[in-house]
Amino acid sequence: MAEKRTLAGGDPSGYQSAESTQGPPATRLNALRAAVLGANDGIVSTAGILTGVAGATLQFGALVTAGVAGVTAGALSMAVGEYVSVGTQRDSEAALLHQERRELAEMPEEELAELTALYVAKGLTPDLARRVADQLHAHDALAAHAETELGIDPHNLTSPVVAAVSSALAFVAGSLLPLAAMLLSPDPARLGVTVVSVVLALATTGVLSARWGGTPVVRSIARNVLGGLLAMGVTYWIGRLVGLGLG
Repeated sequence: MAEKRTLAGGDPSGYQSAESTQGPPATRLNALRAAVLGANDGIVSTAGILTGVAGATLQFGALVTAGVAGVTAGALSMAVGEYVSVGTQRDSEAALLHQERRELAEMPEEELAELTALYVAKGLTPDLARRVADQLHAHDALAAHAETELGIDPHNLTSPVVAAVSSALAFVAGSLLPLAAMLLSPDPARLGVTVVSVVLALATTGVLSARWGGTPVVRSIARNVLGGLLAMGVTYWIGRLVGLGLG
């Protein structure tokens, strides 16, 4: 019998249902969560850069240059990181699927027995488990074994390109708020308007993250807002000190 493998821990039998790991609702939810996290990164990173520069100077040209450079670098960094991460995961999944396909071709009976044993471990009677395994094996053997043993849907592998583009766009979307707040506000109010807008935006992403993650809303908001304020505070005073030193 082939050795049981799994990409994710949790169930000692190696079983993870397609609905819980790779089904369309879960996939959409993960995509939305990733978008919120990407936007959150864009908000904090861009706000930190802008407040750091504002600590040294409120000159419009300097703020525009820093903001555009920060958004561009951040979006590209997110895209490259996501492409590498998802590409590595996809390569690992492809290797496991290749191994599973080979085992199905070389020892189909052993693989069928393994699938039956997994369903028995999940609580089915041996007879029912065998019937279920037989039907799934006959319908799409690779999908049945991949989803049950590995938690992989072979027909729904994540695209590294799509993940990279989505992450970059989410980062840019989050960056636009602090960038607009800093550049469109009058000189005396630029910093204050930016801080207020960032706090509101981080509170919103905190609520969304908590709702989708099933965590306490207040804690999520506090973590987001305090983290953003800390980032802006540190970069502002670093910029202030650098500005004084250069001045």
